[in-house]
Amino acid sequence: MSSTEGKTITCKAAVAWEAGKPLSIETVEVAPPRDGEVRIKILYTGICHTDDYTLSGKDSEGVFPVILGHEGGGVVESVGAGVDNVKVGDHVIPLYTAECKKCKFCLSGKTNLCGAVRATQGKGVMPDGTVRFTCKGKEVFHFMGTSTFSQYTVVSQYSVVAIDPAASLEKSCLLGCGITTGYGAAVKTPGIEGSTVAVFGIGCVGLSIIQGARAKNCSKIIAIDVNPKKEEWAKKFGATDFINPTELKGSVVDHLVEMTDGGLDFTFDATGNVHVMRQALECCHKGWGVCNVIGVAPAGAEISTRPFQLVTGRVWKGSAFGGVKGRTELPGLVADYQSGKLWVDQFVTHHQPLEKINQGFDDMHAGDCIRCVVNMGFNDAP
Repeated sequence: MSSTEGKTITCKAAVAWEAGKPLSIETVEVAPPRDGEVRIKILYTGICHTDDYTLSGKDSEGVFPVILGHEGGGVVESVGAGVDNVKVGDHVIPLYTAECKKCKFCLSGKTNLCGAVRATQGKGVMPDGTVRFTCKGKEVFHFMGTSTFSQYTVVSQYSVVAIDPAASLEKSCLLGCGITTGYGAAVKTPGIEGSTVAVFGIGCVGLSIIQGARAKNCSKIIAIDVNPKKEEWAKKFGATDFINPTELKGSVVDHLVEMTDGGLDFTFDATGNVHVMRQALECCHKGWGVCNVIGVAPAGAEISTRPFQLVTGRVWKGSAFGGVKGRTELPGLVADYQSGKLWVDQFVTHHQPLEKINQGFDDMHAGDCIRCVVNMGFNDAP
């Protein structure tokens, strides 16, 4: 039993008071978990572009004040009544894509998009419609059902999975979003084995797609990015070719179609740019090419193409969290990381303490950062 079980915990957190402003390190109160909830001591968290996107104010679901963060790793501090999937002391990863195993989505066998907590999660509240964070007398919203930029956070029992305690939480926290999103999107794509692949956007997600394509023995893996520094990274992770569109005389679509004898079998967009999404579709091979949209576009943005592209057999689709069911499948990805099959350590290029989390965002924008991991400041962190 935790010594703080049933009590409100006072701790440090990075609070986003309003859009477009740096995070503020504050003392917050974290209420105990209610029925079906879990309170987690967060030891490490990654900084993802989605955190930055919401902080920018472009996210239609963005609410303020809020505690951001969704790539965390920690230890269960206490559980509410009815929780039986994790226990105090478990090493866990919070899940922004829940898995209740009971809703029609979970039971369908067709998707990982659980419906159990989605409506309230999008509003920044717990399933009962209330929040567990307060700061300076004000209620603070939750983010993506996880809020890992706080030393302690409260999540739904469906939004957390226990992992092998022998795995490094400092590294495996990244499986809470970016790496899983990219790697899963590739390895769970039917028919990708031995095919030709193009990946647009070579950040954490893009590199993860590349290593997924490598794991599936894809014959050609083309990485596309406007940052020339990404070529070395892409080839390290398994890309066979690298293209910088700004260095081409013609269009990137024409170039890709020419170099692949008619187009790619599979393409992936990890940019969130709707113009790039169109390019990713239109360089697919006629008759069977599939484009998977992964990047998050600004609120209100729309994609377009000529219907002829689809009439002639190309498929436009998308995936979230790589199609991975968090509670069912994430422990297996952790095991793949531990065995060396899945690269994780290689993504961590920067470290920052919680007090310098804003510097971590600056690191991300600098162009040479794949992932910055934030140490939440606990002396007992392994």
